[in-house]
Order: sequence, then C-alpha cells, then structure tokens
Amino acid sequence: QVQLVESGGGLAQAGGSLRLSCVASGRTFDHYGLGWFRQAPGKDREFVASINWSGYATKYADSVKGRFTISRDNVKDTVYLQMNSLKPEDTAVYYCAADRGRYQQSFNEAVDYVSWGQGTQVTVSS
Repeated sequence: QVQLVESGGGLAQAGGSLRLSCVASGRTFDHYGLGWFRQAPGKDREFVASINWSGYATKYADSVKGRFTISRDNVKDTVYLQMNSLKPEDTAVYYCAADRGRYQQSFNEAVDYVSWGQGTQVTVSS
C-alpha cells in the first residue's frame, strides 16, 4: 500500500502559477505510475495528468495541456504538478494517486489507481 501526501496548494491569481508536490511512501517509488486528479465543488473527480513509473510516458487532460506539467523525482519519491497560466476554472481539490505497477503507459481513469492522497485545495481568483 502506498501512502501519498500532497502539498503546495493555496490561493493564486488568474494567470499565476503554483507547484503541487506529492510525497510517497510504503512501496518502492519507481515501481508504479502516478496521476493527479481534481474535484471542484458539485462536480465529479476528473483526470488532470499522469506519468508512468519511468517518467517517459505522460498524459494530460485537454483542459490543462500546455499549461500544466507533471514530473517525478525517483530519488526524492515525489511527483510534481507545475501549474502555469492558472484559470478560475482550475479551482478544485487536487489529489495524487498511485497505479498498480510498472507499465509502459500512464493512465487517465480513476479505476486504474489503487492509492489516493487526502488532497490539497487550489483556489484561483479572477
């Protein structure tokens, strides 16, 4: 079982930037892929970005492509989400998640993830 702890959320202005971090423990870090999801008030949880175990495969939601970048540091056991050009519609609780193992691809469906963090709030003001 992987334990995940997110940080880095907060308040930003539209057009600004934030960097989210998620520190993992409990399993060897480079044995699984990771993803970021978000959930806005009154909406379903949605996929944001994912990265496979090696870091060579990534996926992004169309709504964040070109603005957000996912990366991982397999020495620090941390995955990052760099968020630039933030928009008010990016306001949500952001969750980090771990998938089942060493795949060549990364995943964009919540059912492919087996461990979840508690989330960190991101609020973007206009």
